[in-house]
Amino acid sequence: MQHTATISRLKAAGAPPRLSGLAQWADRHFKWLLVAPAVLLILALSVYPLLFSLVVSFINYDFQVPGHAFVGLKNFERVVFDPVARWSLLLTAWLSGISVAIEFVLGLLVALTMVRSFPGRGVIMSILIVPLFISPVIVGQAWTLLLQRPFGPTNYILTQLLGQEVTIGWMTESPWLYVSLIIADVWQWTPFMFVILLAGLTAIPPNLYEAAELDGVNAWQAFWAITLPHLAPMMLLALTFRLLDAIRMFDTIFIMTGGGPGTRTYTASYYLYTVGFTQFHLSQATAGSWLFLIFTALVVMLLVRRLLKTEPV
Repeated sequence: MQHTATISRLKAAGAPPRLSGLAQWADRHFKWLLVAPAVLLILALSVYPLLFSLVVSFINYDFQVPGHAFVGLKNFERVVFDPVARWSLLLTAWLSGISVAIEFVLGLLVALTMVRSFPGRGVIMSILIVPLFISPVIVGQAWTLLLQRPFGPTNYILTQLLGQEVTIGWMTESPWLYVSLIIADVWQWTPFMFVILLAGLTAIPPNLYEAAELDGVNAWQAFWAITLPHLAPMMLLALTFRLLDAIRMFDTIFIMTGGGPGTRTYTASYYLYTVGFTQFHLSQATAGSWLFLIFTALVVMLLVRRLLKTEPV
C-alpha cells in the first residue's frame, strides 16, 4: 500500500516514470540504434559479397565442374598467365589514359572559354553537359549508328570532305576500332572535366588577375603563374575521379565492338565478364576481380597521396 501511494504521489507531482532495464539500455544507445539498419544493410549488400568472393577465389566454383574443392592460388595463376588477361589490362590502361588525357585538355579549354560571361552562355553550358545524362549504352549505340559501315554517315561525310572514297571499318579495323571507342568516351565525359574545372576557375579570386594586368603580365603568363597553381588541386581531383571511372570501361565496348574482333577490345571489365558469365569460370573471374581491385587500389593510393600534397600557391 505504501509503494502504491508513493507511485501515486510521483504521478501527481509530474515525475517521469522509472524506465525498465531494456528501456534504459535503448536510451543510452539510441544513436547506435538509429544507424543500425543502415549498417546491417551495408554488411548484407557489400561486406558479405566481398568476403564470399574472396572465398570463391580460392575454391573451384565452376558451373561446368561439380563440387567446390579448395585449389589455393590456382585461380590467380590462371589469370596471371593468361595472355588475354594481360592484354586486357594493358588495353585498359592504354584506352583510359588516352581518353582521360584528351578529355582533360578539351575540358580545360572549354572551361577557360566559358569562365567569362557572354550572351547565350547559359544555353551553351546546358547543351555542353547533355552527354553526361545519357546512358553509356545509348552513347555506344548512337556512335555505332554513326560509324558503322556501310550505313553510317561518317565515311560519306569524310568522302565529301576529302574528295576521295573513304571506306574505314570503324568497328572492325585496327587502329580505327580503338579510335571509335576513344571518340565515344571523349564525347560523353569531356563535360565532366569541364564542369569540375569550371568550378575551380570560378573560385580563383579575380583581384589576382587584376593585379597581374596592372603589372603588365600577359594572358599566357597569368595562366602559368595564377591559374595553373590555383587550379592544380581541382585538376588532380578531376583526373582521379575520371580515371577511376574510365578503367571500368565496359558499356560502350559491349555495344560497339562486343570485345572483338577476337579479343582486340577486351578491357579488364570485359575480360572478367566473359570469363565469369560467358565461360562460367566464376572462380577464375573472381580471382581476376581481386587482382584488378588491388591494381586499382594502388593507383588510387598514389593519386590520393598526390592530391593531398597538392595545395594552391
